[in-house]
Amino acid sequence: MLGLKVRTLFFSPLSSSPKPHLKPYSLSSPSNFCIRMSSSSASSQIIEHVVLFKVKDETEPAKVAGMMSGLNGLTSLDQVLHLSAGPIHRNRSSMFKFTHMLHSRYSSKEDLSVYSGHPSHMSVVKELVLPICEDVMAVDWVADNISGPVVPRPGSAMRLTFMRLNEGLGDEEKEKVLGAVGEIKDCLGSLDQMTYGENFSPARAKGFSIASIAIFPGLNELEALDSNPEVVQLQKDKVRDLLDRVIVLDYVVPPPQSASL
Repeated sequence: MLGLKVRTLFFSPLSSSPKPHLKPYSLSSPSNFCIRMSSSSASSQIIEHVVLFKVKDETEPAKVAGMMSGLNGLTSLDQVLHLSAGPIHRNRSSMFKFTHMLHSRYSSKEDLSVYSGHPSHMSVVKELVLPICEDVMAVDWVADNISGPVVPRPGSAMRLTFMRLNEGLGDEEKEKVLGAVGEIKDCLGSLDQMTYGENFSPARAKGFSIASIAIFPGLNELEALDSNPEVVQLQKDKVRDLLDRVIVLDYVVPPPQSASL
């Protein structure tokens, strides 16, 4: 089994040679910020959708801005509860070199499916996203019984964690990992919101089956957590030997007026 050296919230990534490959991109629609439900609280269940992008190194900034601009135009689609996309603030993982990410929320799996198949969405993906991205990864999960706003506040800092279990493990081990992630929530006093769950879209997830998002008021609170890593040490020890790979990313929710990168 591969061990994990924990330095950040949840689990730090294991070093490994990357095996990037670009799969067809089917369930994503980034935008910089959509405040269609900014004053509403989250329902008891939402669908979390996260997409990670690796923009080609040689890409002209204007093309990246064009991709963001085109994706921003999709925020008016009815199925969207929240959309936020932009550059990754800090990639703590050496396995994949993602540069940008999307976080979006939906009321149901059906809404996510309808959104992904919308002609406008498919056109933006085909014409603006795929030509400049060399790697894409997407993870979806059901967030049950969450509290707080559907739309995170601008300036909020997110810690995203994606876990891939060792081969051959079953439901019992998966539940153990999910339980350990859930217990971490109680250790984070400055936390605004946290969701976690099992990925239900394995074809685009590169084998990562468990995901979580922890949302903090800002970067100061997130960085304060990093200076005190022992708050999650106990939970880490419970599942150390069950994990094969971990991706950890930090992201700051951009302000509404940020229309391009």
